[in-house]
Amino acid sequence: MELSDRIPVYEEFPGAIVLFDGVCNLCNGAVRFIIRRDRKRHFRYASLQGETGRLLLSRHYPGPGGAPDSIVLIEDGQAHVRSDAVLRILRHLNPYRAFVPALRLIPLPLRDFLYRLIADNRHRLFGKREQCMIPSPDMKTLFLD
Repeated sequence: MELSDRIPVYEEFPGAIVLFDGVCNLCNGAVRFIIRRDRKRHFRYASLQGETGRLLLSRHYPGPGGAPDSIVLIEDGQAHVRSDAVLRILRHLNPYRAFVPALRLIPLPLRDFLYRLIADNRHRLFGKREQCMIPSPDMKTLFLD
């Protein structure tokens, strides 16, 4: 079975899929943060540079130039980006879920402005790896690539 044939299975996964920049230190740190706190194993992960990540991203952003280059959350068949993706992730993590309603009070344009400010400068501020993160053997089952 080819990978492109397996993508619908991933999209029907009962949890959610986090697509992340695999060479970004901030994004890798965010994935490790989520994994440590995701006790119910709601999330699976794929780097944007990997084949699975690229295929999933192309399904949700088929046009040229429209695909995000930082964290994307695919949940219930829909892609969520920027601050909405972060808040949707946090609502599954204790004790952070308690803060989500308060953070939603911040207007979306302001939340996304702050997100983009960090995302646009993440490589300069936090550094970059030469290759994508390689998950430890016990975490390998959480990664789709």
